[in-house]
Amino acid sequence: MMPWLHPLPLVAILRGLHPDESVEIGTAIADAGFRVLEVPLNSPRPFHSIRRLADALGTRCLIGAGTVMSVDMVQQVADAGGRLIVMPHADVTIIRAAKQAGLYCVPGVATPTEAFAALAAGADALKLFPAEQSSPAALKAWRAVIPADVAVLPVGGIAPHTMTPWLAAGATGFGIGSSLYAPGRQAQDVAARAQAFVDAWHGQHASQGPHA
Repeated sequence: MMPWLHPLPLVAILRGLHPDESVEIGTAIADAGFRVLEVPLNSPRPFHSIRRLADALGTRCLIGAGTVMSVDMVQQVADAGGRLIVMPHADVTIIRAAKQAGLYCVPGVATPTEAFAALAAGADALKLFPAEQSSPAALKAWRAVIPADVAVLPVGGIAPHTMTPWLAAGATGFGIGSSLYAPGRQAQDVAARAQAFVDAWHGQHASQGPHA
């Protein structure tokens, strides 16, 4: 999965995305430099959006689903052209199903115990979720034991101006939700928000130096 996270390890979480706007919104975000887009499955007709995004942007971006809660959903995502499974939790049966289907999988973890269980099941990266419940200090402690080549992406409440302490603690990148896209937000607005995150990433990451 790391090739998709370079040079910009920011994941666009498009919760509430409607199929009719999916390509316009997705293109605006991709044009800013994002290379990973996820459509949470509690969005309207999510598999339609995933299919449209995969058809339009599948060679430029890694397209997939978030809020994947069952093994059956994994196959539906694959059937829609998605190649990424993102979860709010670390259910190892879903992780294994995703890997068996040839998909990338990024489970949500809140403790080192969950993190190591997820990695043992085949997780490609870790989603530190919810970030509001954790802290950069906690992530720094994690980094003492989690392999340096494992991508850890805090998700929840991330804004352009809040990335610096997480990067200093060892974050690889971030998942970005409502600060980037929310239902009803126009593509021009989303594009500007995406660019703000890209600018902040390049500026803050350069000042912190590379991590994991």
